[in-house]
Amino acid sequence: MTPFIHLENVRKTYRGRGKDFVAVSNVTFDVNEGDLVSLVGPSGCGKTTVLKILADLHEADTGCTVEIGGGTPFTPGRDVGMVFQQALLLKWRTILDNVLLPADILGLPRKAAKDRARDLLAMVGLAGFESKYPYELSGGMQQRAAIARALVHDPKLILMDEPFGALDALTREKMNLEMLRIWQESRKTILFVTHSIQEAVFLGSRCAVLTAGPARMADFFEIELPFPRTLDVKTTERFGDYTKRIYRQLGMD
Repeated sequence: MTPFIHLENVRKTYRGRGKDFVAVSNVTFDVNEGDLVSLVGPSGCGKTTVLKILADLHEADTGCTVEIGGGTPFTPGRDVGMVFQQALLLKWRTILDNVLLPADILGLPRKAAKDRARDLLAMVGLAGFESKYPYELSGGMQQRAAIARALVHDPKLILMDEPFGALDALTREKMNLEMLRIWQESRKTILFVTHSIQEAVFLGSRCAVLTAGPARMADFFEIELPFPRTLDVKTTERFGDYTKRIYRQLGMD
């Protein structure tokens, strides 16, 4: 099967005055359609850079291979949805209109987009909040709206950059469970960046480990924990083995 994403020896160098900075190197992995792949590592290891390359916001260095779409046409502006650490909802737009923003930018038919936005808000547990404004929602609810916004134009790939990093621990646990439910319902291909080793193992069907100093990819492996997952899986020996594997790669064992 042709992978949906194929990265081979991906490297990104930023040119500075008198000195170059290697943001990421040696990134090689494949992502199948429908995978939820975690990218985990410390600050400055290039995780966000990898997402920006996939979103066509940055170019990889010459000689690298970046293939997306599995042989089918792929246009980043149309086929990528992004979720950031902050929800970044527009405070003057209702939750429904915030979710509709990508559809408005792309000029999609309004009625069909509005119907899809309402369905997505129901899927993320925000039915009845369509006419509310961002300040009327909690942080976790705002992130749910941001996820619905990333899905509204039916992209082929979702890129999530530390989306739950600003939430408190209990809300983050709840959002992890919601994330798995939304992924299993939408069946989208997702790359999920996190600093949390436990979050990476709990969410991912596969996991890429990136290290800092210099930034490089150290490991990529399948997480053979059955879906659907509950928080109880974190108490299992296999879950602990996966976290220990990441700790070792990061020099934290």
